[in-house]
Order: sequence, then structure tokens, then C-alpha cells
Amino acid sequence: MLKVNLSDTIAAISTATGSGGIGIVRISGDEAIEIADSLFVSAKGKRLAEQKSHTIHYGNIVYDGRAIDEVLVSVMKAPNTYTREDIVEINTHGGYRAVTAVLNAVIKRGARVAEPGEFTKRAFLNGRIDLTQAEAVIDIINAKTDKSRETAVARLEGRLSAEIKQIRESILTMLAHIEAAVAYPEHDDETMTYAAVEKGTREAMANVNKLIATADTGKIYRDGIKTVILGKPNVGKSSLLNAFLEEDRAIVTDIPGTTRDIVSELINVGGIPLNIIDTAGIRETDNIIEKIGVEKSRSLAEEADLILLMFDGSREMSAEDRELIELTRDKKTIVLVNKLDLEQKLDLRGMGIEPINISVRNTMGINEIYDKIKEMFAVGDIETDDSVLISRERNKASLYKALQSLENVIETIENTMPEDFISMDLTAAYEALGEITGETLEEDIIDKIFSEFCLGK
Repeated sequence: MLKVNLSDTIAAISTATGSGGIGIVRISGDEAIEIADSLFVSAKGKRLAEQKSHTIHYGNIVYDGRAIDEVLVSVMKAPNTYTREDIVEINTHGGYRAVTAVLNAVIKRGARVAEPGEFTKRAFLNGRIDLTQAEAVIDIINAKTDKSRETAVARLEGRLSAEIKQIRESILTMLAHIEAAVAYPEHDDETMTYAAVEKGTREAMANVNKLIATADTGKIYRDGIKTVILGKPNVGKSSLLNAFLEEDRAIVTDIPGTTRDIVSELINVGGIPLNIIDTAGIRETDNIIEKIGVEKSRSLAEEADLILLMFDGSREMSAEDRELIELTRDKKTIVLVNKLDLEQKLDLRGMGIEPINISVRNTMGINEIYDKIKEMFAVGDIETDDSVLISRERNKASLYKALQSLENVIETIENTMPEDFISMDLTAAYEALGEITGETLEEDIIDKIFSEFCLGK
């Protein structure tokens, strides 16, 4: 469990490992500038503590009388920083050795290594951002497409926070009037009648439902659609993957059973991340290795969000084909009939299936597959610039908790039960919405959220 002692000064490497133009060591805390000052030798003899905030200085990092690296040092003083603490960022030459040597020197001078996500957690604990914005930071880092990034940036800007705050404030207003009426009945405020509470509650429910309706789309943009290409051997599954990628990623031969392992790639379909998996062809086989691949294919089909079920149009329907149709009957499935360039012998009309006819060899029908995916998941036309999308299951769960409590308020009003019951349910809804921004969330859950971050962020 990630615990934060805000009195510590922390440090970490904030750039990716490996060779690069620069590497950055970030320091945050009360002693950040003092520690950096003890190592930094300015080319102009400057002391960092004496410099203005948000300035950059050239010099060397020196430890035990030896220069470690030539650097640029950024000084940012509280409270106008990412963590609302003093921050120093030491820009070193890129590469593992240089940046690690600078970090080690910083640690030896009194900082401790930051836990994953600890800089962002300090920003949260110091009130600079709320939990929705903190989660948006990691979603921006992990964004798979431009639209994934855009939806995360909208949350980082506080759009989701503003929506939640508005709903909570309306609930708080109702609560205040009800509590006053219960405590001081002689000063009953007739502006907050049962009818007024019902109206306010229904408006809050509508706003909560509006956010819930975005959850599936938000999750798709964040996590992608887990898509499995399924079919018998040699129907063109690997060729389809290569067509999606516009490169030869999977081995393609005329020998059935060539694909025995799982090949996974990420493609961008109109801004939608598609985590696409090419599986081993499903058939009866005595080959032990191929049999393992077939069983893995069946398992992946069970877990998939979407199945691209491929058939060879130049072959007649077989018992194995019928088995595949039954296997995928209860899943979101797009049926593809490949090899349109050959004489067609497969007839699916009697089975109530409307396939997309394609020729992977001639790249015919690929755009139709993309259009069908966007249609099935109803995300093709979303305006991410104007939308606040829920992308995390914990937020969706909290919204449903709030909705249930608001529905209880309506039930209480309809049954003309005492105001105390209304107050209890409004309070529960208020707290459930507070879980989203982190105002009422338990500490261990907050710790888990920040443990998902990378080091240095």
C-alpha cells in the first residue's frame, strides 16, 4: 500500500529508460532546492535558492568533487507547481548511466526515491487536482489514440469534476433545507417542499444517467476493444491481420496450422483502439502444440469484446464451420467471408447471417469492417471535444450507487415517508458522487489508484 509522508523530499527519474536526447530527475518537497543547491555548480556562480521561480540555470552536477554531468536545472517554487511543493528538475544528457548517477547523488544528499505516482498523489493531497484529474494523467500517458488522449485531457481540465460538483451542490442544497426543517420546524422553509425535493432529485438523476450513458464509450476509448479473429485454418486470419496493419506481421502460408501461437496488435479504427488478436485455426488435430493453440483460441473467444469470424468463401459449409457459428452465437460477432476473388461455394443465407464479403488478397471490404465496428459500438460520431466521458469502472459503480440512493428518495416521497429517510438517501448519493472526485473515498482505494502510475509521475 502506497503511503505518503509529505514531510519527505522525493526524487525519481521522470523520463523513459534507454537512450535519448535528455533525461530528467525530478525532486519535490521542502528540501528540494536545498538538495539541488548542494550538488549544482552554476556556470555563473548562482545559488538556486536565490533565483526566481520558474527559471532555468546552466551548470554541472558535482558530487565528491567530481562532475557527474553537464545539466540544465529548472527551479519551481511552491505553490505554483505540479505538487504545490518546491520542485527542481535536473535535465541531464539522455541514457541510463548519466541520469541514474544524478539520481543517486540526489538520494545521497537526503531525498528518498518516490513511489509510483507519488508526485501526482501529492498534487491530489495538496488540493491541486482531484481524483478524476489524477486518473486522467495516467490515461493521457497510456492513451492509445488521439481520441483516447482527447477524452483524458477533457477530464484533466476538470470537466468531469465540474459535472460532479454541480450535481453534489444541488443535493447539498436540498439536504441543507431538509435538515433545517427537521431541526427548526417552527421556521419551516416552504420553498423546499416534497415537490421541490422531487424535482431536484429527478434533475440530479437525469444528470447522473447522462454520465452513466457515456461509460461504455469511455471505457472503449481508454482500454480498446478486445477483438479476436476466429476461424478454421487457412481461411485468411493472419492475412487479415496483416491487411489491418498494412505490413507482414503474421506468417502466412498455405499450410494449415501455421499460426500456433497468439499474435496481438493494436490498431486505430477511427480513433477507437482495437486490441486485435490473431488466433490458431480451430480444428480437430492430433498435434499437441497445435491443440494447445486451438484451446487458447476458444478461451480468447470467450473473453473477447468482439469476434471477427472468418470463413473461406471458396469452400462449402462444414461441421467445423457450424460449430464456430454456435460458439460465437452469444457474442458480438462480425462474420467475414473471405476469398471473394475465387468462385464462391459458401452459402450462409439460410442461417440468418449477413456477412461482409471480403478479399484480403485484394484488400476488398476492409473499410466495411471498420464501418461495421464503429456502428456496433456506437462510438464513430462522438464529439470528444464537447463530451465528458466516464472511463473507469469505479466511477461507473459510484454513479450507480448515487442513482440508487436518488431513486430511494423518489420512493420515499411517493410513500410520504418522513424527511429523515430523504436526508439519509440524499447523503448517501452525495457521498457516492464524492468517491469519484476522491472527497469521500477510502484511503486504501486511493493508494491502489496511484500505484498504477509509473515512477516519476
